[in-house]
Amino acid sequence: MSIKTTILGSGAMATACSILLTDHPDQSVTIWARNPEHARNMSEQRENRRLLPGVTIPDAVEITSDLPAALDGADYLIVAIPTEFLRESLEAIAPELKENRPVISVVKGLETGTFQRPSQIIGEILGNRAVVALSGPSHAEEIARRLPASVVAASGDVALARRVQSMFSTDRFRVYTNPDLIGVELAGALKNVIAIAAGICDGLGFGDNAKSALMTRGIVEMSRFGVSQGAESTTFAGLAGIGDLITTCISPFGRNRMVGERLGKGETLDAILGSMEAVAEGVNAARSIYELADNQGIDMPITAEVYAVLFEDKSAVEATTSLMLRPPKMETPSFW
Repeated sequence: MSIKTTILGSGAMATACSILLTDHPDQSVTIWARNPEHARNMSEQRENRRLLPGVTIPDAVEITSDLPAALDGADYLIVAIPTEFLRESLEAIAPELKENRPVISVVKGLETGTFQRPSQIIGEILGNRAVVALSGPSHAEEIARRLPASVVAASGDVALARRVQSMFSTDRFRVYTNPDLIGVELAGALKNVIAIAAGICDGLGFGDNAKSALMTRGIVEMSRFGVSQGAESTTFAGLAGIGDLITTCISPFGRNRMVGERLGKGETLDAILGSMEAVAEGVNAARSIYELADNQGIDMPITAEVYAVLFEDKSAVEATTSLMLRPPKMETPSFW
């Protein structure tokens, strides 16, 4: 029996997901692009030239801007829309999304102001339906070229997580299941903030020792925040936590790391964001996480300094000095 999946969004990860799914002959895939011209170009060129140049989209992938046609017969929805546009986009198309299809989210971030995770936004707008978060060290540039990767499918619905595991697993893409949806989604947002800090280290030329220390203390900070919000600490020691953090902090594809590097070299945030093709989720996530941590009294020193550099005109060097001169402490096994 053939499975049809409709992908909402036409960015790099949406494209990569379509390539993964069509590796299974019993699965059909449709990409829905909001912009008709973009949909037409991708369909005719069989390439997402703006975000994934050089990667061929299989002929089996249908690409359209016609939402009713894209949804017709769909068994699953994949949401691949950046967090800052997620609510607005879903509200606009919600009248067409009445059928209670399960949703697979590849969105990483927190909504500014509401502090909501992607699954919460999806549930609020589309109603109570099963959601799986597919997350981990998974740059679209590598997945689309079928380089090996491993991620987790997280959901409180274990049976659904296993179905998603089966749908996406190939000889180059390994999927584990995880019941901790909260932790996996928070890890996907938190690691982007630490990646900005890691990029600042690169921009300032601080070397491997500083970056290693930052990443290590960063995973502590991520776990501390996650546990305070109901996540499992062990999630942050896995693929969605430290795995994704490593990739995001060291990869040349990492948009958030690149934002930090350019900040470290003295560029302004406005200039950096104005020159970028894709969204750097860590910028808005830094604001949301800092405000929530500040309101709840959660100790997040790295996040606080990233926030100060992004939004309070604190220099990268001053932020580093503030971290290095914090009162001496004992390192303990506890993440919180």
